[in-house]
Amino acid sequence: MTTSLYRAITALFAISLILSTFAVPTPAQKKSRLQDATKRSGQAAETFTEIMNIREKAIPQELLDKAEAIAVFPGVIKAAFIVGGRGGKGVISRRVNSGWTAPAFFNLGGGSFGAQIGAQKNDYIFLIMNEDGVKGLLEDKFEMGGEAGVVAGPIGREVAASTNTTLDAGILSYSRSKGAFIGAALKGVVISPDNDLNEAVYGKKAKDILLSNPIPLAQMPAGVRIFPRTLARYSAKR
Repeated sequence: MTTSLYRAITALFAISLILSTFAVPTPAQKKSRLQDATKRSGQAAETFTEIMNIREKAIPQELLDKAEAIAVFPGVIKAAFIVGGRGGKGVISRRVNSGWTAPAFFNLGGGSFGAQIGAQKNDYIFLIMNEDGVKGLLEDKFEMGGEAGVVAGPIGREVAASTNTTLDAGILSYSRSKGAFIGAALKGVVISPDNDLNEAVYGKKAKDILLSNPIPLAQMPAGVRIFPRTLARYSAKR
């Protein structure tokens, strides 16, 4: 073997070793990602519980029972100084015969432009009312107000949910800021799968988690079970 060939083989081996090191998460990285998943699931479950426990301002039960999937994005930061934007993280679970799927992890963002200044935190809840709405969210970047109909959801458990607007909407959106919970007509908000975290926790992308074979509750990481269990407590109907 010539010296140059030997050096080339050695260099290729070194490169492959480096790439494999980066490709395989270390135990510490896996632990950190699982902690992130646990935190997101816990915060989403807490936010949903707080809102549903305010009876006069909760999401109507009949809408919950019709929802195909539910998304919760707690503590989304909305900031602006001439150019504004939102940034946050959340989870989505889909209703299945056995209850609710493992929470798939998503990011939320969006921008705006105009005479504005200030910052605040908002909690967002989205009821995805049909399968088309779920499939839309699984695009690389889904923008509210695009193809799927997005309307502000009604509040109050006694509110009738039989209007055509409500039934035809792909997604019903809600917002809570400074204690006030309201239906919110959002446009320009972009939701995208956080598949780095999904694959780190489940070994699957969001599409596989929500549309393919659901992960049984017993096989979910213990830390993320709180979100589907919380949804089941408020709406177990198929």
